[in-house]
Amino acid sequence: MALQRIPDSILMEILLKLELETLCSVACVSKTLQSAVVEAISLLSTLHLPIAFSPDSQTLKIGILGRCRGMRSLTVNCLRLDDSSLVDFLGPHLLELNLLCCSLLSYKFLASVGKLCPNLRVLMLELVAQDSPEVFNRNLAELLTRCLFLDSISLKIRGAGDVEANYFSTIETFLPKTVKTLKLKSLLHQEAICIINKLRDYGNSLITTYSRSFESPQLSSGLMLQCLSLTLDVISNELIITIVDSLPFLVELHLEDMPNQEQLLHHDLTNRGLQSLSTCHNLISLSLIRGRHNHQVSFKKLNDMGMFLLSEGCKGLESVRFCGFSKVSDAGFASIFHSCNRLKKFEIRNSSHFSDLALDGFDAIGCSVTELRLLSCSLITSESVKQLAYSTSLEVLDLCGCKSISDSSLESISTLCNLSSLNLTSTDVTNYGLSVLGEGSLPIVRLSLRSCKRVTEEGIYRLFYGGGTVSKTLSALDLGHISGITDRAIQIIASAGVGITELCIRSCFHVTDSSVEALAMKKQFQGEGMLLRRLDLFNCIGLSIGACRSFRGPQFRGLQWLGIGNTRLSSNGDVGLVEFCSKRPWLTLCLEGCEVGCYDGWQFHRS
Repeated sequence: MALQRIPDSILMEILLKLELETLCSVACVSKTLQSAVVEAISLLSTLHLPIAFSPDSQTLKIGILGRCRGMRSLTVNCLRLDDSSLVDFLGPHLLELNLLCCSLLSYKFLASVGKLCPNLRVLMLELVAQDSPEVFNRNLAELLTRCLFLDSISLKIRGAGDVEANYFSTIETFLPKTVKTLKLKSLLHQEAICIINKLRDYGNSLITTYSRSFESPQLSSGLMLQCLSLTLDVISNELIITIVDSLPFLVELHLEDMPNQEQLLHHDLTNRGLQSLSTCHNLISLSLIRGRHNHQVSFKKLNDMGMFLLSEGCKGLESVRFCGFSKVSDAGFASIFHSCNRLKKFEIRNSSHFSDLALDGFDAIGCSVTELRLLSCSLITSESVKQLAYSTSLEVLDLCGCKSISDSSLESISTLCNLSSLNLTSTDVTNYGLSVLGEGSLPIVRLSLRSCKRVTEEGIYRLFYGGGTVSKTLSALDLGHISGITDRAIQIIASAGVGITELCIRSCFHVTDSSVEALAMKKQFQGEGMLLRRLDLFNCIGLSIGACRSFRGPQFRGLQWLGIGNTRLSSNGDVGLVEFCSKRPWLTLCLEGCEVGCYDGWQFHRS
């Protein structure tokens, strides 16, 4: 009765501020709210579906988009959607279109977007390599020549990892002059240089107009690219210098390469390249990543001198990500902290020389840092973490692969009052360290303990029954590759982890059917607890085919993603599991061993 006394206008105002997932939960409360939610969905101008939620065509057309025509912004996981599933929702009303994991979309869909969405401002597409690059380029050209107001373009071709395909060989010819953000993956080094040189031709008219008129440049008078992100075969001095000379208004630069072999000096990134970057005084975000997927390589000709030059020239940097800087020492990395006073995000990967000394004095100079990621930095110890103890701004701390991080660091971490994400993968943390976390008041939402070999079920008990806040705030937990995780540990999570919506227990060999049964009853155990949305059981070889029984009936009704690769559950023909999936068209069933959400391998998905 109290609900009915709330004016419709106020109720609708409240509902329109909620996320779609919350709206769906609210609709289950009463018929009055169900009707109100249906009306609210029809009024949505922005719809960003959860990335781990991959609807089929019927669910999308009838259950979601069919009720909210005319929206201006759409984000959807297209894992199970083809051209016909989406084309009906295209139109001049769309200003932003983000289509992820498009394993079934054809290249002709690009032309359809160009024809039907002339007012598009933001476009992001993740496509699978198919047909020929010529077909892709032809349809892309039709899109770009029709969408003349594009502000941001992000195109990712999955499966074109050999970067021999020239998928973007003609994109520079058709880029609208309104584009300020360009993200491409994958392309060749020489291809990238050609594109950037073409952008310089666009920019020259703008610079000339600006210098003659002494007035602020108009975005429409020429191309003014501010954000560039490229994934290519190799990063070189030539590429960096071309970027610097061609894009004077650059604010964000993200480059990642995946070389198959060590590069020759004239075809690699050296101090000269970083010196050139130091002239980009407007730069606030910089990523230089040498990928190690194809070969164990690094930037061997880049050292502290290059870092000194960069830090002195780019003092306005707020975000820095480096990987492959094998010759840079503590002094080079520390120069970034000391020179860049507005630094908020700092990430170093696979550095054999980054030690505790690089963080010396961090408590005084790192007061603005919100994200600190030190991945596989073997010289980092718990002493480094003590430097972070007084930070009031740190929200994300990633110590993945720092094997010398031990329990003593957890006491310092427990003082970080705003920490929401903590990654302790492959560290030396034990059950005692988890008891420190369990007793604290950290607002941790995401926690990874993957491959922490000394953690057992006792540590999980201390984490959730320590009397602190973590049992209430924790939403995502990764316990993969821990031999000490047993059924009792999972039962503890099912009964005490009220906020857990994402759980990874891949390669936990002592987990049996009892764990799945406990997770199936999670809601009943907790009463008001959150429904499990994502569950990773990959390589849990202790599961039998009988575990399929837990996926029948109303159990796991909130599940959106389930990984069961390399288990007996993935054997074909189980009627119960087939029935479970058929009644949940929004469920993604992964049999291939992808990480949670299939972010790393959606092109291999089966459902």
